[in-house]
This record gives sequence, C-alpha cells and structure tokens, in this order.
Amino acid sequence: MLELKNLSFQVRDDNGKKEILQDVSLVIEERSFVVITGPNGGGKSTLAKLIMGIESPTSGQILFNGEDITALGPTERAARGIGFAFQQPVRFKGLAVRDLLSLAAGKTLNTEEACAYLSEVGLCALEYIDRELNASLSGGEMKRIEIAMLMAQGTSLSVFDEPEAGIDLWSFQNLIRAFEKMRDAHNRAVVIISHQERILAIADKVVVIAGGRITTTGNKEEILPSLLGNPDSCEFFRGAV
Repeated sequence: MLELKNLSFQVRDDNGKKEILQDVSLVIEERSFVVITGPNGGGKSTLAKLIMGIESPTSGQILFNGEDITALGPTERAARGIGFAFQQPVRFKGLAVRDLLSLAAGKTLNTEEACAYLSEVGLCALEYIDRELNASLSGGEMKRIEIAMLMAQGTSLSVFDEPEAGIDLWSFQNLIRAFEKMRDAHNRAVVIISHQERILAIADKVVVIAGGRITTTGNKEEILPSLLGNPDSCEFFRGAV
C-alpha cells in the first residue's frame, strides 16, 4: 500500500543544514496497524507530515498503491485515500458535527448515516450530531469525532500524530476501541505516532525512530520487551494515561 523509499528531510538553522530524517525506508501493508515510536526529537512527527504531504522530502520517494505521490500535496493525497489527524484537532466555529461528517463523505449525510459514524467511535450520536465544533467539546470528544470524520471520508490509510495527547483515561480507553474497530471492522491501515504502551500493545508492527533513522522494526512481541527492559527507553512512555 504505502512505501517510503530512502526518505531524507533537512531544514536550515543557524549552523547550516540540519538532518531531521535520514534514509528512511518503510512499507505499510493494507489493513495493518503500525505504531511509530521513539524518543522526542527523533523525527516521528516529521515522518507523519511527509506521508500526508504537509512537508516535502529533501530526497527519496513515497509510493501509494504503486503510484509515486512524492510531489503531491495533502489535498491530492486525501483524494487518493490518505487521511491525517493532528495532535490537536481543528475546531471550526459555526460548523456542526453533522456538517463535518458530510464534508468528509463528499455528500449530504442523513441523520441515520451521520449517527452511524458517531456510534462507531463510541459517542451517543443524537447528543453530538448537531453540536458545534467549538470549545464546548473536550479533547477526547474532538479526537473521536475526527476518527469518525476519517471513517466517513473512506480513507484506506489513516495517520494519527500522538492522538493520546491531552485526553483523560476514559477518553483514552474509548480511543483505543475506536482504533481497533477502524482496523478490524473497516479493514483500513492505521499508522499512529505514539509513546503510549497500550497503543503499542495493539500494533501489528512497531517502528522505532531515533536520531532521524529507523533503528528497529518488528512485531510488538519482539519490540516491546526490549523497550520496556531498557532504562534509556523510559521516555518513550512518558505521561502514560
């Protein structure tokens, strides 16, 4: 489905060029659940932005379903089935949840259709469908609405950048269930940037990035024991919910 080939990304700072990512190669299969983890500043969020086209690589290629999408922007990638969720979901003053889901679906959804998406992410649909996307919604509610939006959009690959940030335990547990349903019931590929052990524990593949490079890739049974048993990796799981 998605193939990253020798991706590198540089920025300029006061000392000249700074390498953020170096020669990153990775394959994301259809219907897989991949968690990308590693220490702060390692390049994880930058990689997510490269996948979505928010940033452009300095060198390398990005292939999606066999097509070279390296030069395509976020809108073109979304049209091909790639979705992206930010750490802090965007709130649209004056826009109701029903309207957001309809925009994502590309058609006007009736009440039954819109409620079905909200129910999928554990929200009492009739309580939320006409709510405005403003500060009255908690961070956890907004993140689940964002997942419902990606479901309505029909993405075949959804990328989440630290979705656990700033939410409470109850919301986090519901978030985990929503991710599992997205993978298992909807047969979609999910990529999550996360430090959370409980998110890592439901992954099919764990990818560790440090210093701008992929240092380890494998299934959770192979990777988690080494991370948990390494005192230097404790920051991977900082702020556990």
